[in-house]
Amino acid sequence: MDHHGDIYARGSQDMKCVGMQYLEAIRKLQASGFKPLRSVYLSFVPDEEIGGHDGAEKFAESQLFKSLNIAIVLDEGLPSPTESYRVFYGERSPWWLVIKAKGPPGHGAKLYDNSAMENLLKSIESIRRFRASQFDLLKAGGIAEGDVVSVNMAFLKAGTPSPTGFVMNLQPSEAEAGFDIRVPPSVDAEALERRLVEEWAPAARNMSFEFKQKLTGKQFLTAADDSNPWWGLLENAVKEAGGRTSKPEIFPASTDARYFRKAGVPAFGFSPISNTPSLLHDHNEYLGKAEYLKGIEVYVSIIKAYASYESKSGSRDELWGSQHSPFKSSFRKFVQSIRSESILCLLW
Repeated sequence: MDHHGDIYARGSQDMKCVGMQYLEAIRKLQASGFKPLRSVYLSFVPDEEIGGHDGAEKFAESQLFKSLNIAIVLDEGLPSPTESYRVFYGERSPWWLVIKAKGPPGHGAKLYDNSAMENLLKSIESIRRFRASQFDLLKAGGIAEGDVVSVNMAFLKAGTPSPTGFVMNLQPSEAEAGFDIRVPPSVDAEALERRLVEEWAPAARNMSFEFKQKLTGKQFLTAADDSNPWWGLLENAVKEAGGRTSKPEIFPASTDARYFRKAGVPAFGFSPISNTPSLLHDHNEYLGKAEYLKGIEVYVSIIKAYASYESKSGSRDELWGSQHSPFKSSFRKFVQSIRSESILCLLW
């Protein structure tokens, strides 16, 4: 922590901060003597950064999860640069795409058509133009980042290795590039894939492609209006803690919340971080001490409101968090020791 009170650490925004704020909020509620009407479960699971397939996805499909009778899930959000807290009711689908090009090898001094690099560069330029068109929509204002398709190159691989680097007088026979694409629920995914087949990786140019990850099918959204009582409870709880929420958004990346929405459970993405630039996966990630402590009080208010709510649905439980954890151990003894307190913290 520096002299300004800013805590610099990997995870200070994503997501060690939120995990600790959950625990501190629960501790404060217990110390105050608060008696919840609903059970509150804290879920810490692995692999969110690589898709969550061995973490939240399996958990959401398990009999254990079904037996918990969950009514609402709260997952991670994003920092807000303004006074208002950001809330997310859905998210973009991840398409992790690798495009491969093939062509005849040749001398580095020779000019000829349809080399692997030429074919790949044509595709990269086509993708760049599409990316620019989406970015222009965002720059024009009126829409949020989660409402456009983002395309960013993650790697570029080509060349013939040598002991000192690469062979400079040889044009390679293969080249490939990887892209992180995020697709909003409002976009026609079939039309985007046709663009991929016809323009970005046409077989006529000796191109092929594969998805390292691709979320397909219906994208589920959580109502963020008066039809959903959990939305009103969240808004009011934040106000009671001295804050306010901004217009609900589509999360620009991907979170574990999508698996719980798919299971039929409403889920919001929310991190109590305001007046802070978003630095997830960036250099110099930090969170102010005062903002961190204020966030604990916001969670106290939200947990208290959610855990006190009585509905006609018959579900009396909340799944709090679904935070991704790097730890694989189960801590079964710890789980058993706290189960009687209606708090479940699983570190998978």
